[in-house]
Amino acid sequence: MASHHPGFPVIPAPEDAVGTPIDSPVTGLPPASFRDGEVLTFQYATDPAAIRALLPEPLEPVNDTVQVQVSRWGDVPGAGRDIHECNVMVAARYRGAGGTTEGSYSPYFWVESDRAMAGGREFHGQPKRIAEITVQTVGDLHVGRVRHNGFDIFTGTMQYKAAPSSLERLRSRVDPITNINFKVINHIDSRPAIRQLTARDLTDVEVHECYAGPCTVDIRPTATAPLYRLPVRAFGEGYYWRTDFRLVGGRILHDYLADRTAPHNQPADGLRSRSAGSSPVG
Repeated sequence: MASHHPGFPVIPAPEDAVGTPIDSPVTGLPPASFRDGEVLTFQYATDPAAIRALLPEPLEPVNDTVQVQVSRWGDVPGAGRDIHECNVMVAARYRGAGGTTEGSYSPYFWVESDRAMAGGREFHGQPKRIAEITVQTVGDLHVGRVRHNGFDIFTGTMQYKAAPSSLERLRSRVDPITNINFKVINHIDSRPAIRQLTARDLTDVEVHECYAGPCTVDIRPTATAPLYRLPVRAFGEGYYWRTDFRLVGGRILHDYLADRTAPHNQPADGLRSRSAGSSPVG
């Protein structure tokens, strides 16, 4: 398939298009580079039953930790500067015929831009919605905040660069390097087209500095941003880290429609063969 990226001067044939508008798709193909990243990671304990309720089977919960990662990406070629996002993750395990995959499952995800939302939702199945997201230093505090429909639905704080730490320590509770998502796409006649568990990995991860310390988490319930379904039982650790990485590919872990009749699972088989080596940006 011919590659086509936003702003490319040639309008592709329909079979070669990667998105719409056909002459300037809102998202492109991998790889993608995320540079000058400033990340606030807040961990807290919740009710294990709450995690189990949000994990689509056959995913298995690993522990009782919720990880809310509020990020600013200073330079993302093709997408812009100072892009903010908030990825809510829980540790999950998938056991399949090809082996076991353990990583972070995202029940909720907020971003600021249409490019970030389209890439995440259309390709990876990430449950992205638009919100206002900030990463700030206020006095001696790191503060990460998510504002949706005028409400501060999440606020996390930790002491400014409290104590040196490492990405390995952060990953010991919930690993953001492998992200698992539930991808849902329907046909125009409402039949299910795609029902998959997908996974994508971060590569070439370079951590410039990492600090950890006790954190606080405040969640404000609203009807359309239901982070309250993962209630705070105890505060955990917070991390401030600066990083660069590349997003180069993805894979299908589980296809819920694979046992359907041929006309239904043929599109999924085609997507599987294309996704084995790479997956679009998001």
